[in-house]
Amino acid sequence: MFRVLGAAAALLSAVYAHNTSLPIVDLGYEIYRASGFNETGRFYNFSNIRYAQAPVGDLRFAPPVAPIENRTVIRNGDVGRICPQASPAWSPLSATFLTNIILGEEDNVTTPYVPPGASANMTAPEPGPLESEDCLFLDVFVPEQILQQAGSGYGAPVLVWIYGGGYVGGNKYRNPAGLLAASGNVSSGEVIYVAMNYRLGALGWLAGSSYQAEGGVSNLGLYDQRFALEWVQSYIRQFGGDPDRVTVIGESAGGGSIMHQITAYGGLKGPVPFQQAVPQSPGWDPLQSQLQQEETYRRFLNLTNSSSLADLRALSSADVIRANYLQVAYDPGWGGYVYGPVVDGLFAPLQPGQLLAQGRFDKDVRVMVGHNVNEGTYFTAPYINSTESLIEALQGTFPYAPGPSIDYITQVLYPPVYDGSYGYTDDFTRASLIVSEAIFTCNTNYLSTGFNNKTYSYLFAVPPGFHGFDVAFTYYTGGAISNLPTQVTNQTIAIALQEFITSFAIEGRPEAEGIRQFNMYGPDAKVLELNITGIDEVRDSNAGPRCSWWQKALYS
Repeated sequence: MFRVLGAAAALLSAVYAHNTSLPIVDLGYEIYRASGFNETGRFYNFSNIRYAQAPVGDLRFAPPVAPIENRTVIRNGDVGRICPQASPAWSPLSATFLTNIILGEEDNVTTPYVPPGASANMTAPEPGPLESEDCLFLDVFVPEQILQQAGSGYGAPVLVWIYGGGYVGGNKYRNPAGLLAASGNVSSGEVIYVAMNYRLGALGWLAGSSYQAEGGVSNLGLYDQRFALEWVQSYIRQFGGDPDRVTVIGESAGGGSIMHQITAYGGLKGPVPFQQAVPQSPGWDPLQSQLQQEETYRRFLNLTNSSSLADLRALSSADVIRANYLQVAYDPGWGGYVYGPVVDGLFAPLQPGQLLAQGRFDKDVRVMVGHNVNEGTYFTAPYINSTESLIEALQGTFPYAPGPSIDYITQVLYPPVYDGSYGYTDDFTRASLIVSEAIFTCNTNYLSTGFNNKTYSYLFAVPPGFHGFDVAFTYYTGGAISNLPTQVTNQTIAIALQEFITSFAIEGRPEAEGIRQFNMYGPDAKVLELNITGIDEVRDSNAGPRCSWWQKALYS
């Protein structure tokens, strides 16, 4: 049985026919012909462009390396690739729980979820047909008029998407037709859209002292993203783009990755390879415990019957992909993913929130940031119904947090007061708010305060406002409005969000026709709330002592 690939499978269900009349772009190291042309939107798709060598053999668990020159054929991007995928076993249980919430059905889940724990003798499904370690490819979607102007001296703004998926899943395949159409509504022009793959799970985020001592590099997913962004700097002119007008956008893990890119190396390696950023619901498990990193590495070695990094590099792709799947699926408790960015002393010398507070980041980036009104619900165990079960969940998320920190979280920051004055009315919503602020929404506040309140910040509050439900709005392509909350339920909000994103990419300020002015965050912590009942300016709920405490990273 193959794993479900979701949007990737849907987008690739129709294979482009080889068409020699489509335009060609010469990248020097390889030559690419457009994969297809969208007659309605009048844009070309250059698909599956290699931006790095296959990270296998000695390049497995190593930073990306530039492609080898191969100009013997003209490539048309007909072979799609995504990086090896995994998903935790609690995820479908949470999806069912959220569905019941949406439907208003009673769902009294009282039995704690106990992760089964991965073992080497477990079975894993066969990888999907697109999954491969050789996955470091990107797509470029360019409007016809912009491509025709390539080399003329004009350079169009560029929007680069970094996908989410908990750092263990996801891929570059999304349809940007709606965003490209929205950019055409801005008086000063259209945008080029780029989307990349980056390594996931153990292949992209393995870490630990022993791993590094053996020559492994932590945070490889961040290095892949950086390499792709540097590719944009080097090659986007061939498509008619301007490398000095690049806006990077990403949701969830994509947004969290953007924060790590802004704060990369503590700001010591010069400007980042983009000028603007739109992190949406930026999140990651704030892992900085060296012991926890080491334990994760040891678990992966055990699952592959390996004793060293050299052994891991000698494994077949099938074996390493299988072990990654098992570890991500069966090791984490509710809300966990095992892998993601870590404090490594190099790319991430501290947590991004700490680096932003200390002024150690690229201060020339312009930022528009967003978060959802119910970020934490999906990641919160539904059986939390007491302070004791809340503490147990916190200890699972932050296993090396000192006792006084846990006490401060549960007694001072989020005390057992259920009259709504603290933002919750029972233990589950209390736990959900902790997850929301600690993992997602406080990050948006760190960005705004780090950039001296000169950011644009919005709140996606379209009911139910769960994590990730805004992505359909970002990629709205027109047509019928749905009554399903996982899809677009309000056209006005979808078009406004797309115009905010594309006008920001083009002109440096978000604007949408017929929508109230989008003001900067400012000293009053102003956030633009997007809701089906209206679009209004509200005060940021993250501007307060709780986020100030989380920013200090006193949880490990």
